[in-house]
Amino acid sequence: MKERVLAIPAVAAWPEMVEMIERATHQEWRSLWDYPFIACRAMGQDEAAAVPGAAAVFCSLASIHLVDDILDEDDRGLYRTLGSGPTANMALAFQAAALQALDGVESAETRALAQSNVAAMALATALGQHLDATRAVDGEEDYWKVVHTKTPPLFGTALFLGALLGGAEPEMARQMERLGGAMGVFIQVSDDLSDALKVPAGADWRRRTNNLPILYALTADHPEREEFARLAERADDVAALEEAQRILLRSGAVSYCALKLIELSRLARGVLDRIDLPDPEPVRRLIEMQLKPLDHLFHSVGVDTPAALLLD
Repeated sequence: MKERVLAIPAVAAWPEMVEMIERATHQEWRSLWDYPFIACRAMGQDEAAAVPGAAAVFCSLASIHLVDDILDEDDRGLYRTLGSGPTANMALAFQAAALQALDGVESAETRALAQSNVAAMALATALGQHLDATRAVDGEEDYWKVVHTKTPPLFGTALFLGALLGGAEPEMARQMERLGGAMGVFIQVSDDLSDALKVPAGADWRRRTNNLPILYALTADHPEREEFARLAERADDVAALEEAQRILLRSGAVSYCALKLIELSRLARGVLDRIDLPDPEPVRRLIEMQLKPLDHLFHSVGVDTPAALLLD
């Protein structure tokens, strides 16, 4: 997959792009560019057919991360060393490379459909990033509107491309896209929970209402709400962050997010059950693997029940 991206002449001539591609690490069942391979296997095809789709997803994800770091003013973002302008320009290059990575798809009809889907995803994600960056979320209803705009498109595209390149008819590929969208919302809530509980405080503590557990603790009716709001403003202080995270647990914010994750995972499994895949097992396993962080969370608070058992 990396070789396909690095074979694009403009990419090969761009040292910073090459370094970023070579530095990217693969996590089985967790890396988003795995999703096209998984969807292709679910179609009963050799996953080699999904390489162009995986390359397109990889480039799209790189573009989104580069921009997100600038918008979030993330201390670990590449723009801190390259500068905002060069980093934004490189993000545009990755976005273009995502489309070019699909050039080798033999069928003109399949290639056009795949590239159209990637272009639509990029536009939808950009709108979601704009909404996320330009205004504070006003309550939970608003939070879900932003999340559904920002996160599902890329996950949907990842499964769409894998299914399409694996020989699926467009309608089945769109069903897989809907499944990917449901998984994208799950991943967003899971990431919010992880970001709220990690040390030191990440960028989410600076834009607090855009993170679900932090939003819950700021707005739900619980006795420590005012204290949490005070501590959250000082999250860069280790002691303040530690106490704020304890309140996340005591207020029910963590429990609420865990319940939403179980709900979203059930939704994804329901969507999968309605798709007549030649081999649904790879996708079923992918959904189960997304529950692993929830298992770790349960274990950290003394609950030994695997999250998967709560789906039945």
